[in-house]
Amino acid sequence: MLESGQLFLKSRALIPGGVNSPARAFKAVGGQPFFVRQARGSHLTDVDGTKYIDYVCTWGPAILGHSHKAVVEAIYAAAKNGISFGTPTALEVEMAQTIRGMVPSIEKVRMVNSGTEATMSCIRLARGFTKRDIIVKFAGCYHGHVDSLLVKAGSGALTYGQPDSAGIPRVLAELTRVLPFNNPDAVRETFRREGRAIAAVILEPVPANAGLYLPVPGFLEELRRLCDHYGALLIFDEVMTGFRLAPGGAQEIFGVCPDLTALGKVIGGGLPVGAFGGRADIMDYLSPDGPVYQAGTLSGNPLSLTAGLTQLRELQKIDGWKRLEKTGCSLEKAILECIQGKPLTFHRIGSMFCLYFTPHSVCNLSDAQKSDLSAFRKFFQVCLRHGVYLPPSQFETSFLSTAHTLEDIQHTAKIVANALQTVGAC
Repeated sequence: MLESGQLFLKSRALIPGGVNSPARAFKAVGGQPFFVRQARGSHLTDVDGTKYIDYVCTWGPAILGHSHKAVVEAIYAAAKNGISFGTPTALEVEMAQTIRGMVPSIEKVRMVNSGTEATMSCIRLARGFTKRDIIVKFAGCYHGHVDSLLVKAGSGALTYGQPDSAGIPRVLAELTRVLPFNNPDAVRETFRREGRAIAAVILEPVPANAGLYLPVPGFLEELRRLCDHYGALLIFDEVMTGFRLAPGGAQEIFGVCPDLTALGKVIGGGLPVGAFGGRADIMDYLSPDGPVYQAGTLSGNPLSLTAGLTQLRELQKIDGWKRLEKTGCSLEKAILECIQGKPLTFHRIGSMFCLYFTPHSVCNLSDAQKSDLSAFRKFFQVCLRHGVYLPPSQFETSFLSTAHTLEDIQHTAKIVANALQTVGAC
């Protein structure tokens, strides 16, 4: 038995499902996950020595690729000064200044340790600020494993056919309204009925946990208008899109500013991180100045902030977003050639992309669920056997990094074409 197989057997006896996050399991695609020994640039190498071109990029953070020299050296230098202090550091101020300077809507920001903490804190803050209880979210949008938001969620919950988790009290779930994405009529009707009781609308401005689809023109603008009219807050979950699609995330691209924004992934440089920020008058409701309590022992950890700040500086230095767009265009052109005439749909924005196994347009969760999951499963396995690692679910987004080369793209296109022929997607 290969070492990955042996490790997975041991892991299943010690860790639920053998993984520490359901998205890492291969339950949706069959087989079992490989165990990584090393990551460099655009490649992963498993414990058996097999090398893969990586399009998961640790689910988004590795925007410069794995083990970038500047990031690794910065982490090492920071660690020599101490790993954690439990008191403020200059790094926290620098990160706050950096975020405020890049994200259009943020005036004040607080660091946390994960995207889940960020969205959870946004919801609590929105309820405390508005003194209302109801939250509006959208089917297929995943905002971490927060009780209020793990209702018709995406990501791993969707992959395993369980968008509603056990352990969430019905009375809490009943405070969440779940609407179809890209359906402004449904949002208008919900606000007409309950607008004065709605604390906030939360969404991924570019949903990336049911594959990847984009907001139709005018949708985000209508959410902004309705929230303003009824006194609700608009929350963008940019844990994935923040600093990845553009320096200012999706809100920079689409020109719509939320009241609060949840961040993570890229700003940690691969280490655990999260943040949330927004209008100063709302953020001032947080303890110790305001009545909404939020805290975290490791929030603003110096290693995470050092890695994140270094990564952002490197991106700016090399004009990383322009480079990612160029790589994304090359990949898109190659994939579109592969799927021409086939019942498939390809979406890309910046360095994020998804190949749906459906001929129909995909604008929301219902559309995404029309995909042929059996065909995707076969496609994934063929790609994996030939050294191309894609997310192990039809309902996840793939990522590019600045480390991906034209040779990587050309090899990937060749493998994709072969995989599509093998599974008979024609």
